[in-house]
Amino acid sequence: MNLDSYLPVLLFILVGVGVGVAPQVLGYILGPNRPDSQKNSPYECGFEAFEDARMKFDVRYYLVAILFILFDLEIAFLFPWAIALKEIGAVGFWAMMIFLAILVVGFVYEWKKGALDWE
Repeated sequence: MNLDSYLPVLLFILVGVGVGVAPQVLGYILGPNRPDSQKNSPYECGFEAFEDARMKFDVRYYLVAILFILFDLEIAFLFPWAIALKEIGAVGFWAMMIFLAILVVGFVYEWKKGALDWE
């Protein structure tokens, strides 16, 4: 089995890990470490923390985040489609129109259900 073709992939992974880990290790080794009580105290916008940081969030935060990711990823499909529009022709055009119609139906459904309202 010839594994020479995987060498660039392995090298890419190693360089990526090195670029991510090396600055953190260098900062830990070379950076100053002078802790005191003021630095180690809880801090929130210039005030002492007045609530538990583990408070429950309303589910609407998560719903809005999931909807944003969903619609954002669907819109991201438009960029490769726009670039390849000449090559894919009318079939690709109408396939994307169907995709966008489904996207619009989902958006209108979420709007009518009130998922996008912020109270």
